[in-house]
Amino acid sequence: MTLPQHALALALGASTLLLAGCAPWRLHTSAALAQAATPFQARPAQPERRVLVVGDSTAVGTGASAPQTSLAGLIGHDHPRWRIDNLAANGARFADVVAQLHTADAGHDLVLILAGGNDVIRLTGEQALQADVEQAVALARHKGRQVVLMPAGNVGHAPFFSPPLTWWMGARSEQLHRIIGRVAARTGAVYVSLLRPRDDDPFVQRAAELNAADGLHPSDAGYQVWYATLRQQGGLAP
Repeated sequence: MTLPQHALALALGASTLLLAGCAPWRLHTSAALAQAATPFQARPAQPERRVLVVGDSTAVGTGASAPQTSLAGLIGHDHPRWRIDNLAANGARFADVVAQLHTADAGHDLVLILAGGNDVIRLTGEQALQADVEQAVALARHKGRQVVLMPAGNVGHAPFFSPPLTWWMGARSEQLHRIIGRVAARTGAVYVSLLRPRDDDPFVQRAAELNAADGLHPSDAGYQVWYATLRQQGGLAP
């Protein structure tokens, strides 16, 4: 999804969000962060490993102060001899991830899929989401030897939302993770889970530190938490 399409999606959802208690300035801030974000990529001369990153704004690194402090950037910092190709786009849903993968070359060692939050927010139906996740994973397996699925945690915990939308987004987030967990178990993909109960979610306990200015995307420190989770759950293991 292109930036104009992302802005249109925000505009189409604005009335619903406002009625549910979302502050108007957060919409503007989120759009500004998306416009400023650039996906991190790395092209060493003789790469030891090839990594393909696809997905939504969290794969782009929206909310980070620089591409180097995004999740992909943190991977590149610790692994300077890895080639990182990043095809992610702000506003992408799993259906858009399928389109991203269609344009990607084969031969990667790792395909990292960071998506699902927009399917939660933009109300993708359960059956359609299941089909999109399955198609994305099947295609990713043709593009790389290892596939890692890392959706956002509980979207309802984001300061961007206010009750009652927080509860609705929370339920939809849990549905997303159930779908991804099932698909990963069936296909052999690695599922990295950021889903936590509210009283154990660092993005709730340390909200001001880990959330970006829009209250929706991770900050630099937030992406560090994501990166630590990715490593702890084996998302970068050979």
